[in-house]
Amino acid sequence: MTDRITLQVNGENRSCPAHTKLPELLEQLALNPRLIAVEYNGEILHKQFWETTQMQEGDRLEIVTIVGGG
Repeated sequence: MTDRITLQVNGENRSCPAHTKLPELLEQLALNPRLIAVEYNGEILHKQFWETTQMQEGDRLEIVTIVGGG
């Protein structure tokens, strides 16, 4: 059994250690959690659930950067 899983982030295959939680994955990707929104397997994932969301084999994430302006 492997200790890594494969998931899709913004259409690209990525691997990460099994049991990785979403905030750890975002850190590995060098993303600032304050400036992004995450769609997890087709659903917008509210930040209150990030800490408890564990990555699973085959998960699909779309991560977008929030841009301010006027």
